Amino acid sequence: MCDHTTWGVELCKRVGSERFKLLYDIYHMQIMEGDMIATIKRSHQYIAHYHTGGVPRNEIDETQEINYPAVMKAILETGYKGHVAQEFSPSGRTCWPH
Repeated sequence: MCDHTTWGVELCKRVGSERFKLLYDIYHMQIMEGDMIATIKRSHQYIAHYHTGGVPRNEIDETQEINYPAVMKAILETGYKGHVAQEFSPSGRTCWPH
C-alpha cells in the first residue's frame, strides 16, 4: 500500500503518534522511487527500521546497483541507532572481500 515514502510520511503525520513509523525497505524504495539518500535524510524521523536487499535481488556485494556503504553512512548520519535487517536467501559465500 505504501509504495512511496512521501505517502508513508504523510500517513505518519496524520496518525500523529511516535509509535507509528515506517519500515524503509531499501531494495523496494530503490525500485519504486530511487534517490534514497536524500529521502532518508529528509524523512528519517518517520522511519523506525530499515531492510536491505540487493538490486538485482541477491546478497549484498560489490556487484549490486545500490551503493550500500553510502546508504548506510547516510542512515548513521541521521542518528539512527536501531538494527538493519537483511532480506535475501544466503548463498553461503562471503559477500565482501576481507
